[in-house]
Amino acid sequence: MRLAEAIERTHALLGLPADYRLGIVPASDTGAMEMAIWSLLGPRPVTMLAWESFGEGWVTDVAKQLKLDAEIRTADYGEIADLSGIDPASDLVFTWNGTTSGVRVPDANWIAADRGGLTICDATSAAFAQAIDWAKIDVGTFSWQKALGGEAAHGMLVLSPRAVERLENQPAPRPLPKIFRLTKSGKLIDGIFRGETINTPSMLCVEDWLFAIGWAEALGGLPALIGRADANAAALDRWVQSAPWIEHLASNPAIRSNTSVCLQFADRSDAEANKGRQKALVKLLEAQGAAYDIGAYRDAPPGLRVWCGATVDTADIAALGPWLDWAWEQVK
Repeated sequence: MRLAEAIERTHALLGLPADYRLGIVPASDTGAMEMAIWSLLGPRPVTMLAWESFGEGWVTDVAKQLKLDAEIRTADYGEIADLSGIDPASDLVFTWNGTTSGVRVPDANWIAADRGGLTICDATSAAFAQAIDWAKIDVGTFSWQKALGGEAAHGMLVLSPRAVERLENQPAPRPLPKIFRLTKSGKLIDGIFRGETINTPSMLCVEDWLFAIGWAEALGGLPALIGRADANAAALDRWVQSAPWIEHLASNPAIRSNTSVCLQFADRSDAEANKGRQKALVKLLEAQGAAYDIGAYRDAPPGLRVWCGATVDTADIAALGPWLDWAWEQVK
């Protein structure tokens, strides 16, 4: 069965612990995170960490939709929330890598190994490109289209044994729509994690995903994928250091993403003018076929966002720098 094969090979490529379950779910990473949040949160206090738009979206869900009394820690774009002193008895929700801010957690050492709560992690632009300590993650989510360039619309949900125990013994104190239900009669619907999906995904998308997994396996697996992303980010950083008009949005290298690298204009005295420059620069690069969708996220400071994941060749990142300098000379 191709769905079961997709699950098994993805599980192996990520190096998930043997007793962790992995399932294909609807609605991309967003669907997987919504399933986790609505199905699991409520029995314990909640700590929410947000430093970019998707993390802020999960805060909205928990605080305004579920109306849970959560401790909320936030940070501006380019910074990271305070990771110290988090109550190990509380559930924890965070993004491993901020896709729209270029900020990632430096490691998982700040998460208690003997925690009583669950950690729910949106890993959609980190999986397959960063070393995630899965022993510290009870629920992980990601989509096919980010780090391996698969088709959109389908997500994947990782559950630790502790998460399964919560689902079975402390069910969510709220009604759940069918698309969110992970249990039946108090037991995990284990078929979801063997390829018996809640609704049938496109089998063309599944074949595309299996092709991407095969490419990653032939490349050398997870270490090779991380190595390619690191090399791409390093190549872009070398150009940034040579370009006086642009800077990293995340000034601290320890928290800087190696996939969604976000940049801001060095002169930030006129934000409106910079928005215009960003728009003109993006349009010019697209017209030349040099770069596409390279503008900063709409809520982030004006600048650029360059994808440096493993599907990109380092030579192409190196070739991008001169194009960016040329475009800047045209629009500045």
